[in-house]
Amino acid sequence: MTVRLQTFETLRDASTAVVGDSSTRFLGGGTLLVRALNEEVADFSTLVRCTDRALTEVRASGSRVRIGAGVTMTRILASSELALLHSAARSVGGPAVRAQATVGGNLFAPPPYGDLVVALLALGARVSVQSGFSPREIAIDEFLRDRDSHSRAVVVAVEFARPRGERSFRFLKVSKVRPKGVSLLTIAARLEDSARRLSSVRVAYGNMAPAPMRAAAVERALEGGRLERSTVEEAAAVAADGCSPPTDAIASAWYRREVLPVHLSRLLLDQG
Repeated sequence: MTVRLQTFETLRDASTAVVGDSSTRFLGGGTLLVRALNEEVADFSTLVRCTDRALTEVRASGSRVRIGAGVTMTRILASSELALLHSAARSVGGPAVRAQATVGGNLFAPPPYGDLVVALLALGARVSVQSGFSPREIAIDEFLRDRDSHSRAVVVAVEFARPRGERSFRFLKVSKVRPKGVSLLTIAARLEDSARRLSSVRVAYGNMAPAPMRAAAVERALEGGRLERSTVEEAAAVAADGCSPPTDAIASAWYRREVLPVHLSRLLLDQG
């Protein structure tokens, strides 16, 4: 299959090229699109890349963090300012994959991939998407609900508020093969503490639905409570509510549902 590659200097020109042709896709690190080409399952004939510096910028001053969509997992791991995302970035493949895999590409990764997205969902990130002259901001929840439609646009960056407190954000990837096996399930949680009670709780899962999802029942069980065993037990009891996990070569849907409460409890109780 012959594929044409176009390079643009500005996001406006790159996004215009992608939006204007249904057979065109934007190329980030290539870990998803190039694999589709190699496996001859590609549904595109043109790839567009962009050299705009905005795609590789990292701004992490103060309480806000903004990461360009072209930033790789390796770049995240090299940045002390992005330490809260190190565990999630490190969980993405091996060194060769992390050197190519980008934040923007991870947003489109299908199960059992997309571990970083689970972290971003728990952090309440906003996604900057450009499909014309200027970008627009979309809550990551909304982006994931309809992410196939965004494959015809250019993701510019993700942005989120830095959690307060060293243990306010937690991430866990469960895999049968370590250190770089694909995910059986992934859990991330943002647990802000106000007057010793949890507030603004966000808990996200990977590989428990067709796309990363919020654990709404768990959030309700934790909100306003204390991070102690009785509260965690209430959250674990509803851990699988709303989930529709896949059955695949890694695990069955039944198994994922059974082990989810165990791993959620370990994460919340900080038991590694």
